[in-house]
Order: sequence, then C-alpha cells, then structure tokens
Amino acid sequence: MSEGIVFQLLAALAYALLGAGWWRLLARGQQDVRVGPVTHGFLVAALLMQAFGLHQAMLSHPDGLHVGWALALSAAIWLGMLIFWLENFVMKLDGLLLVLLPAATLAAVLGGLFPQGPVVPDGDSDWLRAHLIIALCAYGLIAVATLHALFMALLDRQLHRPSDPQMRQGLVWRALESLPPLLTQERLLFRLIWIGFSVLTLAVLTGIVISLRVFGVVFPLDHKTVFTLLAWFTFGGLLLGRHTRGWRGRTALRWTLVGFAFVLLAYSGTRFVLDVLL
Repeated sequence: MSEGIVFQLLAALAYALLGAGWWRLLARGQQDVRVGPVTHGFLVAALLMQAFGLHQAMLSHPDGLHVGWALALSAAIWLGMLIFWLENFVMKLDGLLLVLLPAATLAAVLGGLFPQGPVVPDGDSDWLRAHLIIALCAYGLIAVATLHALFMALLDRQLHRPSDPQMRQGLVWRALESLPPLLTQERLLFRLIWIGFSVLTLAVLTGIVISLRVFGVVFPLDHKTVFTLLAWFTFGGLLLGRHTRGWRGRTALRWTLVGFAFVLLAYSGTRFVLDVLL
C-alpha cells in the first residue's frame, strides 16, 4: 500500500472521528457546538495528512502527473475544508462542520481507495501544474458553496414549517439550529461564489494559455472545456442576477446546483464514467 493511500485513509479517519464526536454532542442534547483547540488540532492534522497523501498520489509518480476522478474530488474537498478553516477565524461558522466533515471523510476515503488516474500529458509543465491547482481551487470553493447552499435550503424549509415540539427534538433540527443565521450564511454563500467564480475565470484564462501552447487553438472542443465554460456562464449569470434582480433563496440554490453539476462533469464525472463504468 502506497504512502498516498495510507495518509488519505488516515485523514478520513480523523475527519470521521471528529464528525462522529460532533454529532454525538448533538445527540446528547447539546445545542451549541463550537470549534475549540481539540477540533482545530484534529482539523490541522487531517488537512496535513490529506495534503501529503494527495501529493504522493498525484505529483510523486516517476512517469508524470496523475489526476483521477477520485483524486480530483479529494483535492477539491481538501481545498474547500482549508478555506473553511481559514474563514472560520473571521466569521464563526462552526455548525457547518456538521455537513463538511462527512463530505471530507467520503472524499478522502474515495481518494484512498481509487488512487489510480491517467498520466497527464506534459505534466512537467509549470503552466499546466499552475492551471491544475487553480482549477482545483475553484472546484473546492464551488463544492463547499454547494454544500452550504443545500444546508441553507434545509434550514429555510424547517423555519417555514409549523413548530412541532417532537420534531424540534430531532437530531437534524438541532444540527440546523446550530448553524449561523440565514442572512449571515447568505453573505458567506455569495462571497464563496464570487471567489469561486473569480478563480474559475483564472482557470479558464490559464487554460487558454495552455491550449494555445499545446494545441494552437483557444478552446479545444472537449468535455472539460465545454462543461467548464457552461459552469462559468452559470455562475456569472447567478452573480449578475443577484446584482440586478436581488436573486436569493431557491433561485440562488437552483443556479448553484446547476453550476456545480457542470463543474463536477468537467472532470470527476466524466473521468468516473471513463475510468470506472467503462
């Protein structure tokens, strides 16, 4: 078993233990869960282990750069978790770990179990490596924004239902109540989307440079380019609608989900079909 697999699975174990501890606190009736020194320690350890595992799996092969569907997903969620960890020092969003930790656990497990991936042509190119890092940053930001939007939708749905004392004792309700107010979450959501859209724009621009250097065309007609451009137009349309028409709530959720689907299909989805199903 390679070091990359071991460290990704160890990271998954750390995420799982931390997530189980938080959900157990809610199950015992604790309403307010906060990130303390122990949580920070687990997060830093898990992030470092996952980063080392990804480096070993993607960048340390003698025959070049490897990027499979599971490695891309694991790297994206890792970046999203890193951004959350840094953002949490500015804006207290502790309750979001209740949904981010299970997602990070699953992504790290998949990255450890399916480390295979095709060798990327011209993988020793600095431009290509920079483009890959930028694209994965955009991917991670958009993935976290999507999870955040889904939890916002659940919270909004619960708030508009008639109060049921029995339902309010449920674990999911207590998890939703531990989240920040909806207006705070909405500001964070659009901040994430703005940053993700900016990084995605940079990924498109660096992709153009690589395409011109390698293929001599601006946009090669492959699935990655098509789905990336569709995602770019989707998030650009969402931000324009937010600015001109004040889009929010379910409208923002629908556009975010569609944009994330395009980003997912741009690499992980199609690679999963080619590498696993076919």
